[in-house]
Amino acid sequence: MTGARTDFLAAAAAAEELLRRPEVARAWRRPSALAQWSVGGLAGHLAYQVLCVPEVLAAPVPAEPVVGLLDHYARSAWVGAALDAEVNVRIRQGSEAFAADGPAVLHRRLAAVLPELADTLAAADATRPARLPFWGPWALTLDDLLATRTMELAVHGDDLAVSVAVDGPELPAETAESVIGLLARLAVRRHGRAAVLRALSRAERAPGSIAAF
Repeated sequence: MTGARTDFLAAAAAAEELLRRPEVARAWRRPSALAQWSVGGLAGHLAYQVLCVPEVLAAPVPAEPVVGLLDHYARSAWVGAALDAEVNVRIRQGSEAFAADGPAVLHRRLAAVLPELADTLAAADATRPARLPFWGPWALTLDDLLATRTMELAVHGDDLAVSVAVDGPELPAETAESVIGLLARLAVRRHGRAAVLRALSRAERAPGSIAAF
């Protein structure tokens, strides 16, 4: 399999490991480390990054034009949107609804798809156009879509671990490096090469932030 698929499966396994932690279930209705997110809603959002992939693969191949990763993020309405913007409210509400049956059901749903997912992805065309239902009129290649889900799993896995005061599962080095590489490219797109270079090499000239989003 391609690196994008291996990275995604590793991040998906880490999410399953985190969601089975009793600390997550105990904190389900409490606020998370993210403003206006409950722990349960954040867990639902994390699980969705995996559970959406079989649905994407089962859907007809989209007819929309295929764009690159950076173009995808440049077009995405949630990037840079305020916390109470319609798109972010919709994401939070959808995640809460996705987790409404509770931690045990959500974990079982996630754990049930993982054994088959490796075989499904191994048989899929890496260049197949793919998209999520709420995206705009564009698609990504399957491998690029998986890269976006891997980044979501890594970032929100850390959010969830922090929210319940546990150490998150360690991602393989290659997977972590892929996520960091994507975030670095997005940071350069947002702040420029000089700002990112200085933040990584010259503390005395570093800008206040080089956050990708």
